[in-house]
Amino acid sequence: MTARIAPAEPPFAAGIQASLDGLMRGKPPLRLFTTLARDPRLFQKFFAGGLLDRGHLSLRQREIVIARTTALCKSEYEWGVHIALFASHAGFDEAQVASLAAGQAHDACWADEDRLLLVLCDMLHAECDVDDALWRSLQSAFSDEAILELLMLAGFYRTVSYLTNALRLPAEPGTPGFAS
Repeated sequence: MTARIAPAEPPFAAGIQASLDGLMRGKPPLRLFTTLARDPRLFQKFFAGGLLDRGHLSLRQREIVIARTTALCKSEYEWGVHIALFASHAGFDEAQVASLAAGQAHDACWADEDRLLLVLCDMLHAECDVDDALWRSLQSAFSDEAILELLMLAGFYRTVSYLTNALRLPAEPGTPGFAS
């Protein structure tokens, strides 16, 4: 696949390079990041919206929401990046990785607490809303701040999926695809 917009080439502006260095920790920057680096304003706005820091969710909770949202949005690029970088740290087994890509919330591989997050992602994707029953379930499991973070996380990665899909970004080296 050929990207629709070519990524920026180094040397990058000092602020962009500093951000890339902090994010990538010595690894080459991702295509999404270097494509956004074409415009320093857009680059900074994108990273200002990121939620990969320590917030109100565990790494596992965060990655379930990211992987499920990007899979529902058919962003194989972003799904693959997160599976490659975080699946083992989040404790996902092979069945869970496959389920995140194409399974159902009721798949036997999920515990109830994980299943709740999958149902949230599925409902947000289908309805752009959360019904009262699911909201009550979320409130019994998460703080209000964590629920806000879950909603923002799903929305942000829907935006990321728009970017990666519309830009036709090719997979990063070493990242799995949905069929992997």
